[in-house]
Amino acid sequence: MLILSTQKLHRMELKIYPEAKALIFDLDGTLSDSLPVHIVSWHAVCKRLNCTFDERIMVEMTGAPTISFAERIVREQHLNMNPEELVALKQKEFWKNINQIKPHDAVIDLMKSAYGKMPMAIGTGASLKSATLQLKELEIDKLFDFIVTADDVERHKPEPDTFLKCAELMGVEPRYCQVFEDGELGMQAAQTAGMLLTDVRPFVTDPFNC
Repeated sequence: MLILSTQKLHRMELKIYPEAKALIFDLDGTLSDSLPVHIVSWHAVCKRLNCTFDERIMVEMTGAPTISFAERIVREQHLNMNPEELVALKQKEFWKNINQIKPHDAVIDLMKSAYGKMPMAIGTGASLKSATLQLKELEIDKLFDFIVTADDVERHKPEPDTFLKCAELMGVEPRYCQVFEDGELGMQAAQTAGMLLTDVRPFVTDPFNC
């Protein structure tokens, strides 16, 4: 009985830090369980192009914009096309399957508990259209004060620009912003920005088991 009580006492909780004055959420893999849909979409595109998609890329580059994935695939698969063309193909495939994404309930529940109490923003490596479609599909598109996407910054994660832009728009010093992230690149960005950081991976389903 004592062992069971100790386990309950030390159970991890997803929480907002007392010093946090604003919240910033990554989207893919944090609020949205979209990685399986991204993987299916990449496989479909690569099949049409007679090349292969290495799923390990998703682990290594989670948080990076789609153009970074495309540049790597074009280079490694020796494709005779511009990365921008590959991005267009992949995005169309992803948008077509947007209804297959699912919510990460633990993170969304926390976000909803803070709605109206402090400013909140999305800081994502997705394009504005991809982010908008996902948020609408999850029915949370009206709950954020600002959305900063890959279209809004020149330097993407692991650079801190995405999160610093969120802080600027919310009018809150970076040290009082709490970032919720699942990607290594995003976590590096939050730490470089001097923000509070929560790794959501223990609270969400990880398709890679890592």
